[in-house]
Amino acid sequence: MKMIYNVEDKPKFGQTLVFALQQVLAILAATIAVPAIIGNGMSPSAALFGAGVGTIVYLLFTQFKRPVFLGSSFAFIGSMFAAFAGGVSASLGFLGLIIGAAFAGLVYVVIAIIVKFAGVKWINKIMPAVVIGPTVAIIGLSLAGNAIGDLQKGNVLTADGVQAASVYVCLICGLVTLFVTMACSVFGKKMVKMIPFIIGICAGYAVAAIFTLIGNSTGMDALKVIDFSRFGSMQWVPSFTFVTAFSGGYEFGEIGSMAAYIGTIAVAYIPVAFVVFAEHIADHKNLSSIIERDLLEDPGLSRTLLGDGVGSAVGAFFGGCPNTTYGESVGCVAISRNASVVTILVTALICILASFVAPFVTFLSTIPSCVMGGVCIALYGFIAVSGLKMIQTVDLNENGNLFTVSVILIAGIGGLVITFGAVTLTEVACALILGIIVNAVFNRKKAADKTEE
Repeated sequence: MKMIYNVEDKPKFGQTLVFALQQVLAILAATIAVPAIIGNGMSPSAALFGAGVGTIVYLLFTQFKRPVFLGSSFAFIGSMFAAFAGGVSASLGFLGLIIGAAFAGLVYVVIAIIVKFAGVKWINKIMPAVVIGPTVAIIGLSLAGNAIGDLQKGNVLTADGVQAASVYVCLICGLVTLFVTMACSVFGKKMVKMIPFIIGICAGYAVAAIFTLIGNSTGMDALKVIDFSRFGSMQWVPSFTFVTAFSGGYEFGEIGSMAAYIGTIAVAYIPVAFVVFAEHIADHKNLSSIIERDLLEDPGLSRTLLGDGVGSAVGAFFGGCPNTTYGESVGCVAISRNASVVTILVTALICILASFVAPFVTFLSTIPSCVMGGVCIALYGFIAVSGLKMIQTVDLNENGNLFTVSVILIAGIGGLVITFGAVTLTEVACALILGIIVNAVFNRKKAADKTEE
């Protein structure tokens, strides 16, 4: 895919701001969703700040050669809940978030050191296109349910906690967003073609606002899509994780001792970090195919791992959430054809500054789920398609390849998830591991023949 702006290009200042805002809109919902899910006083604004700082750390480690944003990782949600388990105080729970992210970052650092000395050829051997292609497709397809679910949701709840807006009204808002986004991307000229998400979201938000205003004036709950009441409870200053963590007053409750608590956190975080490592490789392979540069070679997998690990730990220090590379950001790069790292840097800076501007963060949080669902259909679809494009180079007339691709697709789409105590292997991780095994067993002879040649 030919980029309009390549990694090292620097768009004009005004354009960069617009492109960065588009990235912010693409990653926002997922980034602030994690602290909302965990609760316990976690701050969405602080998570946004942490994501911005973590991304800058990542860019520094990768020598500004990797155009992607790091946001709150859903893979660590179970681990984060473990930090607050056992009746601990808020201070100790927040300290646990920082310790856990440090453990996860340490795993990445250790793997990065191994990769530095062992190289990346072994990764290409165990994860060739026949394995990594369908796995990347699964990353997008596994999120399909989220996109369609959001497409039917508004943000307003009734007194009974039930969604107020009609599903049909939400569908209209979401589909307007999707079709405007597609029209801008396909038929737009120059700048319009590069910012389809901003225009699409604005169009969907406008339609949702009209429905909501009519609903408020007529008392029809079915038309209320946007929750404007959020402006009445804005958080003006981010509640940083380290501030609460180091405020003292720890109450160990059922845990008994700090050593036992740290052990609990280690068990909750470290295994998940190994699972996310597999997804890290898949994300980088995907972006490499999009920008047509092998990121595992330059800046190198060791650097991307260090950047991801250290950036994640630093981000959690401020926002509590370990970070990970975002598929939404990669999809934004693919659709807008803008791979400029400067755009990602400005996106990170906007997130840091915006976390202190309560009206801006609140406005972004009022974007209804149905509008973001419309955008995510395109974003997640592009991730899936980019993975399928990798399979085009694979000879599916060979049964070994055919079975490898088949197993990965069905395991991933079917939602194969395996849980070992506090550790959960996601459908992406399960599909990838199963695909590696199938490829190693049934394509072993073919690989041996190539080695002899």
